[in-house]
Amino acid sequence: MSPTKDLNRKKNYTFHEFTYSFCPDCNLKVPAKIIFRDKRVLLQKRCPKHGMLEHLLEEDQDFYLKSSQFDKPGTLSKTQNKVKLGCPYDCGLCEDHEQHTCIGLIEVTNSCDLGCPVCYASSGKGKFLELTTIEKMLDFYQDSEFGKAEILQISGGEPTMHPDILKIIALAKAKKFKYIMLNTNGLKIAADEAFVAELSKFKGGFEIYLQYDGQAAKTYQALRGRDIAKEKQKAIALLTKYQIPITLVTTVAAGVNENELGSILNFGLKTKFIRGVNFQPIAYFGRLPGKQEEAKRITLTGILKRIESQTSGMIKKNDFIPLPCHVERVAFTYLYREGDQFIPVTRNMAAQKYVPMIENTFTFYPEDVIKNLAKGIIICNDGNCFQFFKDFRKIIPANYRLKSKSSKYEHINNNTFRISVSSFIDQYNFDMKSVKKECVHIITPDLKKIPFSTFNMFYRSKYLKEFYAS
Repeated sequence: MSPTKDLNRKKNYTFHEFTYSFCPDCNLKVPAKIIFRDKRVLLQKRCPKHGMLEHLLEEDQDFYLKSSQFDKPGTLSKTQNKVKLGCPYDCGLCEDHEQHTCIGLIEVTNSCDLGCPVCYASSGKGKFLELTTIEKMLDFYQDSEFGKAEILQISGGEPTMHPDILKIIALAKAKKFKYIMLNTNGLKIAADEAFVAELSKFKGGFEIYLQYDGQAAKTYQALRGRDIAKEKQKAIALLTKYQIPITLVTTVAAGVNENELGSILNFGLKTKFIRGVNFQPIAYFGRLPGKQEEAKRITLTGILKRIESQTSGMIKKNDFIPLPCHVERVAFTYLYREGDQFIPVTRNMAAQKYVPMIENTFTFYPEDVIKNLAKGIIICNDGNCFQFFKDFRKIIPANYRLKSKSSKYEHINNNTFRISVSSFIDQYNFDMKSVKKECVHIITPDLKKIPFSTFNMFYRSKYLKEFYAS
């Protein structure tokens, strides 16, 4: 073979960077490459026992590369563990973790009134944590964030099954968390109006994080084990009646509801007190079978592409920006009302220049932007303050700061809508540099903070046995 022909021999991918991942067959931590091929992002792993493996990381190479423009230094929080065995065996949080807790998730029970085939927690029967234990967990979470914990998510299992759920929410309100979310399938809400009336007393920094996978009966049959579409609509009607803010949380599965994303968004935009939608592509742990299903993985960027095509371009892929706290795994956009339409606030905006104003957190409310403007001196020195007000003037009216608390609340509910995509990490798409920045953390009964993905991969069975088994 001639030297010229030798030079033309090329690999069929572009090497991007090195990381560590896991072999899904033997659960061994293995070296891995992040590579680009056919505009997709893949993890290429080499296991000593099972050989070369490839798994999809992202469907859109360009958006993946763009995400690095939004990265910023992580926020400090207190850690609980020393580095001994290395990531992900020292959770948590260990001193090597790169991000604080954006969302602290407390599982008050492992009991559930559904048996979802895709449940990451394998919930069913289990104990209810005692109030004294829960209070210690709440205090620990606040202390670990230096008294400034942002978002508390009360979860399970199904948390509304806990006999003291109203006391738990009241206790959390007393601990001064900025936002409290009740993560629920909505069955109790649909069946018990008196319970909804009690929930309405917590309004202001409180919302329902409602499992909502679509409107088709077959969708719920596939993802939740039975048709509960009518119960979802009844729950939303009651929450709306009592003016309780709702975020719809949609688990997205290939061949099940991937074509319903546009209709879910249209429903949310038209329904009062639905504040936004969070889309979550399925992560392969818990009850969900792995290898065969994983080949059909939908990724964060895949969801963005589907949203664009299913909303006829009303919401475009490039309207989304990566969230600085975890740029590779979370993306969001904010919409504002203009007449009878909603327009992405990020449309035609160089959003990366406002990164210093966006906190390392999942919240991106107008009041947070106003507060952070005072911190954005470096941006103002570059002459961008005028442009900032020009870009955000419709979502933040000139007299916003003068409005009463109730008027601000009404303005936000009526005129803004957020869309986010959260992609969690399993043994197939595990990228160690990314997991070090995961900012959704499980608060455990023995007072640790463990990243959601590593908890489900490595630690859940231990905690189920020790604290939640009936």
